Amino acid sequence: METSRRTVIAAAAAAGITAATIGTAHASGGRKPEKELFGKLADGTKVHRWSLENGGTRLKVLSYGGIVQSLEIPDRHGRYKNVSLGFDTIEDYVADSPYFGALIGRYGNRIAKGQFTLDGKSHQLSVNDGVNSLHGGTKGFDKHVWDVEGFTSGSDVGLVLHYTSIDGEMGYPGTLRAKVTYTLTRHGDWRVDYEATTDKATVVNLTSHVYWNLAGEGSGSIYDHELQIAAARYTPVDSGLIPTGELAKVAGTPFDFRRTKTVGRDIRVAHQQLLYGKGIDHNWALDKGITAKPQQVATLRDPSSGRTLKIATTEPGLQFYSGNFLDGTLVGTGGHIYRQGDALCLETQHFPDSPNHPSFPSTVLRPGQTYRTSTVHSFGA
Repeated sequence: METSRRTVIAAAAAAGITAATIGTAHASGGRKPEKELFGKLADGTKVHRWSLENGGTRLKVLSYGGIVQSLEIPDRHGRYKNVSLGFDTIEDYVADSPYFGALIGRYGNRIAKGQFTLDGKSHQLSVNDGVNSLHGGTKGFDKHVWDVEGFTSGSDVGLVLHYTSIDGEMGYPGTLRAKVTYTLTRHGDWRVDYEATTDKATVVNLTSHVYWNLAGEGSGSIYDHELQIAAARYTPVDSGLIPTGELAKVAGTPFDFRRTKTVGRDIRVAHQQLLYGKGIDHNWALDKGITAKPQQVATLRDPSSGRTLKIATTEPGLQFYSGNFLDGTLVGTGGHIYRQGDALCLETQHFPDSPNHPSFPSTVLRPGQTYRTSTVHSFGA
């Protein structure tokens, strides 16, 4: 049975682990964000790492790509582990990262053939996934250095990240000014608030691409993790992982997570959609749709450690990716090789390829409007 963060801290204290060790918030709030040099890009640009701690959660974020380099939470006994995949050096992130922990933009997920038409004008985007555009193209938001400022606000601590994408970057129209706020609350929740404005009509779909393993980074497969998703429908894809436009029922398929089940229970069922994705790499159309405030849509639990992750969002979609393309060629922060199924992603979003599917929730942003979405990650054990 899941316990509260206070119960975990109390149990740890009884076991002789101090409050300072477990990282509880001070009376005046969490620890002030700390900044250090992480490395330099080939052109000499400095990349900094910011460290935050509050409510029992420890977070490290890079200015490069807004990357979550590590996120540490305690298990049922108060023992910490990093539960997100990543690298130790900036060189590794630049050379060959499959979006570990990164902010994704301008458009999270895929756009068919890198093309869309808006207000009668056709746009050709950067293509980087076969014939399609993925996660913003060859140099999306994950590959830029963001301006970052730390803050404390009451009992909360956090970071404000800014990036301006110029008109025509990766083929997208309009100068887009993006602002993303990472907040660690006194309860240890990690909240992400996205904002953007534009000077021309454009499309935008921002998300975060953390690879989760609640047993700990590098600990092995997540197939025994238990997952629940509040969605009765998902968007089937073609062989290029582009949505067909259908909103299919999950009932009777491996994609039915309405009731909690292990990630691996049906992942090797002979289903055409699983063959296309080499596992799960699909968008769920959340039952709640778009909401003004974050509502809970998914719960992930690791039975071995007791750690849980609950996700609440304002977004209408959730991309569940089961780490199918981790192929044993990458070595992570803990010195372990990452293999297929060693982590999963739960990316809150609008639907893939929405600009080419008028029936999907719109991702169009116009001058005078402000794009806003929010996602909250709550941890327990």
